[in-house]
Amino acid sequence: MSVCDLAPGYIRAIAPYQPGKPISELAREMGMDEVRIIKLASNENPRGVSPLARRAIEAALPELARYPDGNGFELKQALSRRHGIPQERIVLGNGSNDVLEMAARAFLAPGLAAIYSQHAFAVYPLAVQAAGATGIEVPARDYSHDLAGMRRAVTPATRLVFIANPNNPTGTLVPARELEAFIAGLPREVLVVLDEAYNEYLAPEHRSDTIAWVKRFPNLVVTRTFSKVYGLAGLRVGYALAAAGVADLMNRVRQPFNVNSIGLAAAAAALDDMEFVARSYAENLNGMRQLEEGARRLGLDYIASYGNFLAIKVGKAAEIFKRLLRRGVIVRPVGGYGLPEHLRVTVGTAAENEKFLAALAASLRE
Repeated sequence: MSVCDLAPGYIRAIAPYQPGKPISELAREMGMDEVRIIKLASNENPRGVSPLARRAIEAALPELARYPDGNGFELKQALSRRHGIPQERIVLGNGSNDVLEMAARAFLAPGLAAIYSQHAFAVYPLAVQAAGATGIEVPARDYSHDLAGMRRAVTPATRLVFIANPNNPTGTLVPARELEAFIAGLPREVLVVLDEAYNEYLAPEHRSDTIAWVKRFPNLVVTRTFSKVYGLAGLRVGYALAAAGVADLMNRVRQPFNVNSIGLAAAAAALDDMEFVARSYAENLNGMRQLEEGARRLGLDYIASYGNFLAIKVGKAAEIFKRLLRRGVIVRPVGGYGLPEHLRVTVGTAAENEKFLAALAASLRE
């Protein structure tokens, strides 16, 4: 028996998260020039980094020899001003994945359970399994959360419910009124983690004041990220808003200095770059229409999306994915999410979207 055999069985059974393939990896595998490859696999912002964030990064470089502010005061202050919520109710994370895992570590243990939807973000079951708890997957309804089914799945052992809105990888959205009623109807000992990584891509008519819900529901945690519309995926900065007691518990399991100094400075600056966010939103809207129209021209169905990506039904998705790779286009197969016939495609620039659609058409004919 090796020392690895002595690790808890629920840890040894974890299947590691598989990220989107990097451009450099495909270039090595196919012998391609990196400039010929486009990556539309990880829901990154094709506009890059906010100008204000770039300047903040440059200003922070001389202090790299020092540890970052472990409490993240300036970023918390900026978030507090933006959302009208006290700093003691804010938890910072190394991306929103980090705060999702903090919630699991703080509230789950062997013998307890968490609920999430079919086709939901892969980190939820991973975080639950790492805590030794039981994950309960509720079948989706039209690729979206079945809130009634999730409510029926609650038992005395349930401590967490994960909901992504919009959902990744399907892009579906639960209407605010239904979601608010669902949270209000849960037992107060069940914590709802509302993952809003794509919140900034929602049209005004689809947005809701979930920050106000945090003030009303002591069992609600709202998580957001700077990796998507703010263009800081490489710096890994996310945050959670919660009741002070919940935030305190999450901070107790948080790693010291979990957000680096460059990330803290860039995120605080990006939060104020509303022009960059507005342009990113508008370009995403145009790009989404471009992908939808392209899919329709090819006779392909897709799941209507409220994020910055589109799940397109292509049939033999694993094979089409490989054909696209040979054409220098990286997208995301989502068979592991129970969608073996779909490919998830990030909205890119107009030129990137066009290259993808042309490559997809050729791959379907091959």
